[in-house]
Amino acid sequence: MKKTKLPHQHHADANLQGLSDTLRQTDDFAVIAGIFKQLGDTTRLRIFWLLCHTEECVINISAWMDMSSPAVSHHLRALRSAHLITCRREGKEVYYRASNSEQARLLHSVIEQVMAVACPN
Repeated sequence: MKKTKLPHQHHADANLQGLSDTLRQTDDFAVIAGIFKQLGDTTRLRIFWLLCHTEECVINISAWMDMSSPAVSHHLRALRSAHLITCRREGKEVYYRASNSEQARLLHSVIEQVMAVACPN
């Protein structure tokens, strides 16, 4: 990697090479931006928060959200593509829940801290 020469040297002791190397990892930042893009939509944010607390089928999520099933399915696809939720099939029914990942847990925690929303459990 090429050494980065900055116009202003504010921090002589900073790990500039480490910062430079990390900034070049654009794929990692793209993944993070994709997750935030999904949660930038109020409806998806609400659905994600709901699924952090319960496993539900599309019909029930539609009732909770007061939306049509096709509209909810559209948002669920986006959340699944960001790996924030998972699903399982039981007969004809598909059940959705938040992923059991560090990212999903962290985002749930951030939502609750920022909004000061108390978990019902």
